[in-house]
This record gives sequence, C-alpha cells and structure tokens, in this order.
Amino acid sequence: MIAVYLILLIPLGGIFYFAATGHKPNAGRINNWLNAATLAGSIWLALDVLIEGPWLSSDGELYVDSFNVYLIVLTAFVGLTTAIFSAPYMAHELRVGRLNNNRLRLYYSMYQGFMLAMYLVLSTNNMGVMWVAMEGATLATVLLVSLYRTPESVEAAWKYFILCGVGIAQALFGTILLYFAAGQLHTEGGSENALLWTVLYENANLLDAGVMNIAFVFLLVGYGTKIGLVPLHNWLPDAHSEGPTPMSAVLSGLLLNDALYAVVRCKMLVDGATGSPLAGHLMMGFGMVSFLVAALFLHRQYDIKRMFSYSSIEHMGMMTFAFGVGGPLATFAALLHMTVHSLTKSAIFVTVGHASQVAKTQKMDRIRGLIKTQPEIGWGLLIGTLAIAGFPPFGVFTSEFLVLIATMHDYPWLVPLLLLGIGIAFAGLFRNLQPMVYGEVPRGQKAVAANLFPVMLHLALVLWLGLSIPGFLSNWFAQATELIAGSSPL
Repeated sequence: MIAVYLILLIPLGGIFYFAATGHKPNAGRINNWLNAATLAGSIWLALDVLIEGPWLSSDGELYVDSFNVYLIVLTAFVGLTTAIFSAPYMAHELRVGRLNNNRLRLYYSMYQGFMLAMYLVLSTNNMGVMWVAMEGATLATVLLVSLYRTPESVEAAWKYFILCGVGIAQALFGTILLYFAAGQLHTEGGSENALLWTVLYENANLLDAGVMNIAFVFLLVGYGTKIGLVPLHNWLPDAHSEGPTPMSAVLSGLLLNDALYAVVRCKMLVDGATGSPLAGHLMMGFGMVSFLVAALFLHRQYDIKRMFSYSSIEHMGMMTFAFGVGGPLATFAALLHMTVHSLTKSAIFVTVGHASQVAKTQKMDRIRGLIKTQPEIGWGLLIGTLAIAGFPPFGVFTSEFLVLIATMHDYPWLVPLLLLGIGIAFAGLFRNLQPMVYGEVPRGQKAVAANLFPVMLHLALVLWLGLSIPGFLSNWFAQATELIAGSSPL
C-alpha cells in the first residue's frame, strides 16, 4: 500500500527540511501541512485495511492490521492538532527569549523525527526494528526535553536518557531472547525472518515456553519503562515539567500508547507459546501498582505539568492492567481507554501550556482565577480535568466502567483497589484544580493569545465517545479485540 510509505516518507522529509528552514516564520504552518498530509495518508490506509483486511509488504518488513492501523490514525490526528497548537506557542517562546532560531529549527526537526519513530514502531513487522524505532523516539524526545537548555531541563533530559536507556536495554535483551526462541524454528527465509512478528505469531505454539516467559519479563520491564510503569517511572514527571508543552502533549498522548502497543504484541506471542496466564498476571501486577502509586502521588505535586504527568502514569497503569486481565471486554475497554486518554490528556496539556503563559509559571500555588483572567482557558482546564477524572458522560468514564465490569467478572477481589485508586486520583486532581480555576486573581496576571481549537475538538470527541461510540469505530475496536483476545465483545 502506497499510504504506508507516504506515512513514513513525509516526516522523514520533514526532518531534513526543518533542519535547514525551521527558524522561518512559516515553519509552523509547514509543520501543520506535513502532519495533515500524514493524517490523510493514515485515513487512506485505515480504509484499505478495514475493507481488504491486514496488509503485509512483499519483503515482510511492514505489517498493518486492525490493531496498529487504528493507532496510526490516532497518532496522526493528535500529531496534527498538537502541531496546530504548537505553531503560535513556539512563536511566543521565541518572542519572549526562551528559544533562539537554532533551537526552533531543532524543535520542528525533532517533532517530525518523533512522529516518524512512532509511525515506524506501529507499522514495522520486525521486532528488532520496533526496538530501534523506540530508541529513535527516545533520542528525539531527549533533544526536545532539553530544548530550553536550563539546568533543570538538561538534568531532566539526562534522567530521561539514562532511565529509558536502562529500560530499552532490557527490551533489547528480551528481543534477543525472542530471536533465540525463533532460531529453533525451521521457517521459510531462515534466520532472516526470525524476528518478523507475523512469523512468530503463526508459529507461536512451536516456541520454547520457558524462553518466551523469560523474554517477556525483560520486554515488559524494558518497554514498561517507556510506558511509565512503576518503579521506572521517574523520568516522566521531569520530562513533562521541563520540556516544551507541545512535547508533553505528544509524549503523553502518543509515546506511552506506542510502548504499550509493543508490550501487547509481545504478550500475544507469549500467550500463544505458553498457553498460561503468566504474561497477563505480570501486566496486571505492574499496572495495578502503577495505578495506585500514581494516584497517591497526585496529592504531592506543586507543578501543574508534573501533576498531570502522574495522571498519565495512573491511566497507563489502568490500561496495562486491563490488557493483562485479557478477555474481549477488558481488551475492548483498554483500546477505548487508549483513545480517550490520548485525546483528553493532549487537550489538557494544551490548556496547561496556556495557563502557564498566563501565570508566567508552572507552580500551581501561583496559577489562580483562570476563569476570571481568561475564561476559555479556565473552562478548558476544568472540563478537561472532569473528563480525565472519569466524570460521565465523557469517554473516560465509559472505558473505566467497562474495565471495572471486566474485572468484576474475572477478578472481583481487585475491584475495591480499582475504585480506591479512582477515588484517590479524583481527590488529588480536584484539590489542586479548584483554586487554579476559581481562586482570587493575583496581581499582574493577564490574558494571552490562546489557540484552543485542539482542546474543543478533542473534548468534543471524548464527549461523543462517552455518549455513543460510532458504528465504524466500534467495529474497528471489535476487530482489534478479536485479534488480541481471540474473540469479539460484540
């Protein structure tokens, strides 16, 4: 399919274009057009896959099915809306002196580099290339986190690089174990096809169960670091708080999803090889611990971007838990939660970026009275937080409710822990939100130019998904669920 190659080639060309011209006034507009073209290509690809079924390239290196094509569309959509917000935001950062022309070129070039790495993670059929693409995303994000070149941003970038480097090394060893297990197969193409996911999946029952179990432990720890699972989560709050806000939006909305996607692909192989629930139980354990720890840490934050980064850890923990529970209902709920969390959290970070510009700080005790200073920002932050906290009728409520039902059916003794975590997280978010939105306006706090189109669009979609999931999207999720869990919930 030509669309797959377009999705990869457009951001690749953008890297080199912006490296030379990213400082020009029209760079933000060009970035928008590149991301719009990629979104159009992803929709074209999705229509082909939904009509004709999964697609495998002639050399076997690229593979698209109902699971990854939906994430490709989501990635392209969030990439475009964040780029629309990014253009005026980064122009403001240039005007106030936080950036210079060289760093602006770096920003736009690495934005496209980050998007390319994410598309490659999702579209490759080679588990080794997936690892390389994930490492490429790490390197692009390191450069974005340190963009402001303050001591704090450089420290956050190094912490991110070191912790994710340790994690990705574990994933590399797990990938090597996959190759070792596949080396015992006698498949067409020999060792050249040993890391192709489709080959491994078709022959999963022939893979050594012991090796695959060990491999999954390393893969879960490795890619789990990128997801932000406890205890290797400490990079995520620092990266969010010190990097530019558009980077926080795509990091929370896209990178974490793609790392979880890699873990789920690996789980499918291990389940087929072992026939045991070990992989699922490991995901449930890591997911539940991350969910509860992040909910508690929401109460100890003073920086608004750090608070919402812990909210991301909390929700990624719930998704990991849901995929671990398995079964068609839990898997459907996890796929829906991936979607609504990406849309909601990226919208929240857009409002957070503008709120920080209004208050000239990210410290929550100095962000006050946003509804009085600039009502659209205050209402955007309030509604976004209501959505991410799981208030009905937003889509996050629907997905969390489905996770609770699935857990009640298979593991009823874990339901109180889920309810406790949701309650703690709700309290942590709103104890800090209320004064920021309704408090007394501090002297000197003035409105700023704000582009809230992405916020309104994302929250409208999340509300729509909470009220009624469109038929084409529910069928999409059902196909992906059948691929992952073996049966459809519909």
